[in-house]
Amino acid sequence: MEGELQRRVGENLRLIRMKRGLSQEQFADVLGVHRTYMGGVERGERNLTLKSLERIAGHLGVDPRSLLR
Repeated sequence: MEGELQRRVGENLRLIRMKRGLSQEQFADVLGVHRTYMGGVERGERNLTLKSLERIAGHLGVDPRSLLR
């Protein structure tokens, strides 16, 4: 169970990226982060703060809660 939320957020971000037809590098550029950081987030290896989650959701134009579902 531990880390499940991190993995879920990563999966949701990956789905958004793929739906928009963006590479991981392009997606990272949109979000203003490094590609390797984005890869870690998508794999559920990075522990995002709520502030980071809100910032990422804002860049994507989605409700932050949608990334947690």
